[in-house]
This record gives sequence, structure tokens and C-alpha cells, in this order.
Amino acid sequence: MIDRGKVDLARAAAAVRELLLAVGEDPDREGLKATPARVARAYAETFAGLHVDPDDVLQTTFDADHDELVLVKDIPLYSTCEHHLVPWHGSAAVGYIPGEDGRITGLSKLARVVDLYARRPQVQERLTSQVADAVMRRLEPQGVIVVVQAEHLCMAMRGVRKPGAVTMTSAVRGIFQADPRTRAEALSLIVGR
Repeated sequence: MIDRGKVDLARAAAAVRELLLAVGEDPDREGLKATPARVARAYAETFAGLHVDPDDVLQTTFDADHDELVLVKDIPLYSTCEHHLVPWHGSAAVGYIPGEDGRITGLSKLARVVDLYARRPQVQERLTSQVADAVMRRLEPQGVIVVVQAEHLCMAMRGVRKPGAVTMTSAVRGIFQADPRTRAEALSLIVGR
């Protein structure tokens, strides 16, 4: 069983040391002596989303009697490809139409949910759906739309080597799935500049 409650920094540092040896590097040379410990601490930060339930972020709501689109876009995100452990980065847009009770959440909460799902070994398609499902589950809105666009360094610096290629994913729930006009309006706000 994996303990998701904390990061074993000593174990992570030992693994990085072994990786350096495996690729033919000397982990005892001057420039690399502290690298295993630094990488272990960096990974603890990079994968901090594994230790927090993103749903908890959406517990705080406010009675605003609002029934129109709420949209936060251009949310920067940084994640790590679970297939290659190489970074990918981009931005997300998260929109929802509050439920009949008109309750909203803080705008920063939407960005925080994106961040928590991004801070784990991840694929873009899953992250997009996870954010949409969390907002739908916790806020019970009429609908949710999430659009993520990102550049994957596993594709830019290795493999096909196509820097600058952008991958776009979307997840729609509720009214955004059922009503093409509502979806089109939200998408025009998201992709329009």
C-alpha cells in the first residue's frame, strides 16, 4: 500500500542518486553532490497535489443569487507527464453556471482546484475531466466547462521533437453538454482574446 500522506525524501533522494548512476553520471562530483536531495524536495513540491483532496477546496460557497456564467480563464498550470516524468505546462479555463440556489465559490478556488490536480503525475485529458467533475460534484451547478491548452515537453524535447505544439482538451457537463448555444457562448469567451 502506498502512503499518500507524505513524501519519503530520503527514499526519493536515494532513487535520484541511483538514476544518476544508471545514466552514467557521477553523483559524487561537485555539481551533483546535493542534487539528489534537491530533486527529492522539488518532487515533494511538484507532486503536492497527491496529498490534498481537491474537493475540499470547493467547500466554501457564497449565496450570491447568481444564475449566469462564472468563468476564470488563463489559469497557468504546470504538471508532470505520468508517462515520462517530464513537465508539461499551459493554461486552463473553468466556467460554471450556478445551480438554482445561486451559490458560487471564490474565484481563486477554481484556480486552486486546477493546481491541485496538476500537481501530480498526470495526463492532460484526465486533469481536464477531474476539474470538471470536482466542480460538478461539489457546487452542483447547472453545468461546467473546462478547457485546457498545454505544451508537453515529452513531445517537444524528445520523441517527435515538436516544440510549440499545443494540445487542447475540453470537458463539458450539464447544460454545456446539452445546449450547443450555451457551450458556444462559453467557448467564444474562452478562446476569444
